[in-house]
Amino acid sequence: MFESVFANNTDVALVFAMAGIAVVIGILSTFLFSLRIRSTAGFFVTACLLPLVVSLAICLVGAFLQGATSVTARIVTIAVALGLIRFRSAQGKAEELLALLSSVVIGLILGLGFLLLGAIFGIAIPIVFLLVSYLPFFEHKRFAREKLLKITIPESLDYSDVFTATFDHYLKEVELVEVKTTGMGSMFKLSYRVVMKNQKEEKEMIDELRIKNGNLEISLVPYSEPLGKL
Repeated sequence: MFESVFANNTDVALVFAMAGIAVVIGILSTFLFSLRIRSTAGFFVTACLLPLVVSLAICLVGAFLQGATSVTARIVTIAVALGLIRFRSAQGKAEELLALLSSVVIGLILGLGFLLLGAIFGIAIPIVFLLVSYLPFFEHKRFAREKLLKITIPESLDYSDVFTATFDHYLKEVELVEVKTTGMGSMFKLSYRVVMKNQKEEKEMIDELRIKNGNLEISLVPYSEPLGKL
């Protein structure tokens, strides 16, 4: 398991065998991730083929270079492969980042010649992800009650205390987390982290807020993560 098939030489047949294993493991691993991750078909196709691409790159670097130069070149290739994940064109979710990083790591292991080890981790990582994601360890009741309230107001409205009476009546907790302009600066969009006193009074609260913000857009959604991007 811990002995590379490329320890002595890089045989062409072994390279094709490694490529085939990379494709199969990539498909199986991505399928397991897709059971819990919602994303586009393009993302899953990319995750499927990443082990193949990375493993071939690592393998060919080792085949054309020898000795200490080969080790240094592989380290640089690994660093570049890991760095490419950060510079995706779109901001990805944490689960998508995990799937991509897993695909790259699987490709690295296979490219170094540890075929059995790559196959084991290629299946084990998504299975552990599925098991952990279905366990209720991180579903704290306090956080489950938190919601994100977004209110659009005209720029002429002073938002500092206009909603105070409504918030005091309907909300147990309220925190202003973001203020930004919209509509070419003619309006403000306020975002609050809130906890309702009574979940059944959401409509009554929204109706009262609509009167105060001039019937502009209001939304109330689960508060899942901070607004800012890393």
